[in-house]
Amino acid sequence: MSSKFQHLAAGLAGAYLALAPVAGAAQGVPAGPPEVTYADLADLADSAGLVVQAQVAKMVRVEDARARGLTPGHGRFYVQAKTRALLTGRAPLGESISYLVDLPLDAKGKAPKLKKQDVFLFARAVPGRPGELQLVTPTAQQYWTVQGEARLRGILQGLTAPDAPASVTGVRELLYVPGNLAGQGETQIFLNTKDSSAASITVRHEPGAAPVWGVSFSELVADAGHPPQRDTIEWYRLACFLPNLPPARANVSESYAAQQQALSDYRMVLGDLGVCQRTLR
Repeated sequence: MSSKFQHLAAGLAGAYLALAPVAGAAQGVPAGPPEVTYADLADLADSAGLVVQAQVAKMVRVEDARARGLTPGHGRFYVQAKTRALLTGRAPLGESISYLVDLPLDAKGKAPKLKKQDVFLFARAVPGRPGELQLVTPTAQQYWTVQGEARLRGILQGLTAPDAPASVTGVRELLYVPGNLAGQGETQIFLNTKDSSAASITVRHEPGAAPVWGVSFSELVADAGHPPQRDTIEWYRLACFLPNLPPARANVSESYAAQQQALSDYRMVLGDLGVCQRTLR
């Protein structure tokens, strides 16, 4: 290994220690990982200022003594890679980029061979260090596949669309209002969002029919009967961030029976959404 490469690795390691948060300081990919889920990729893409496709050109291990927060069984590596594509982000990138990543080691203490392997990087630019990136989580480097690229591009398109649904942070209010006929009524579930924009779920009941529901990420009333499809950004915002139970104070229906119906409708929505599966931590 050349002294120049060692110097670059040491320099980036120093910058990494200054920039990385104490929690989650280790950066890496899982060993022989289970396939990442839609929610995994959406989590990474939503938190990254830059999403880059790159090809690993060279990597060198950083001394463990300099690798603060290193997970047992892993090694930290300084990587130089060739930029393939900037999938999202505005930071200027040259043909070559560098970053630190933690990789799992095998029984012989060897890291997986990544040279010439294409990867996705979910990262942020390092201030004052052009061409250097900091991964956003310990699992923010992922192997490239054709299927993975197609899924990731769909996620990025959904996150950056002009009408992209806002991040849901909780439930503000539930209100069930009975209709004029027996078995008729409507539950409105008003959501809190990160940017304070409007978001609500409508559950509608009609006599002799199963309840239907929909979501709106605007001031408009939701189109009940058309819930979001699984593995879409709308689904992700709900399935992965709605609480299992809304706050008791949020249920403002007038009667006890109405309160119970509002809560039942909320549980139905969660059941229809299904489990938000994540394999990355």
